[in-house]
Amino acid sequence: MKITGRIAAALLTCAALFTTTIGTAAAANLDEPRLKDIAMQIVSSAENSSTNWKAQFGYIEDIDDGRGYTAGIIGFCSGTGDMLDLVELYKTKKPGNVLEKYLPALRRVNGTESHSGLDPNYTKDWKTAAKDSVFKAAQESERDRVYFNPAVKQGKADGVRALGQFAYYDAIVVHGDGGDKTSFSNIRKRALGKAKPPSQGGNETTWLNAFMDARVWAMKQEAAHEDVSRIETAQRVWLKAGNFDLKTPLRWKVYGDSFEIK
Repeated sequence: MKITGRIAAALLTCAALFTTTIGTAAAANLDEPRLKDIAMQIVSSAENSSTNWKAQFGYIEDIDDGRGYTAGIIGFCSGTGDMLDLVELYKTKKPGNVLEKYLPALRRVNGTESHSGLDPNYTKDWKTAAKDSVFKAAQESERDRVYFNPAVKQGKADGVRALGQFAYYDAIVVHGDGGDKTSFSNIRKRALGKAKPPSQGGNETTWLNAFMDARVWAMKQEAAHEDVSRIETAQRVWLKAGNFDLKTPLRWKVYGDSFEIK
């Protein structure tokens, strides 16, 4: 059959659409349920030395990082405002709950490492609240609103797959996204001085290496975060292996401990 110019053009268009569809289908995003659970496990390995993130709703302690109490599935802190937001949400969802009485104290200690008005029973009451399905749902809701969803959204905008989106998510978890020099936005801005993300025509490996380099720099600005194994012996290992979709099995080390997801 003779292929005319019009038919050839139509075939090329179909081929392009097919390639685009296949490429989109093949790209893994972190908000897929299975990958989201994997992301929670990896973060929990660093935050709680366990991949069992669902066992961390009742976790609470002061880790001496200047942020007061650190608690829950994502490390909500009494000194950084996210714990206050969480407890306020819990009040909205369940008025009269066991943590509501601490709201005035949480407002006072916000921005400090103080436990004033929280001790001696706050940790005990937090663990009591953590048995409540309403509080668990509130923790997951705030985790997604403040950390997970913004990371995935920016990752998709930058054209990076699941690994890159996870690198963003882990950075926001640790550094937040405020105005200080080590915040997520400024880590990304620092990386932009070295490379371009795929959405701007850059190479994904080159871009993620630049982002991880900037993240390592940010980690080393604080004594509490000077161990950068959560990047170098986890994220960077998968990047070197070209595992952009976080395909299992995954093996990594963080803070001296070894982990695996089969």
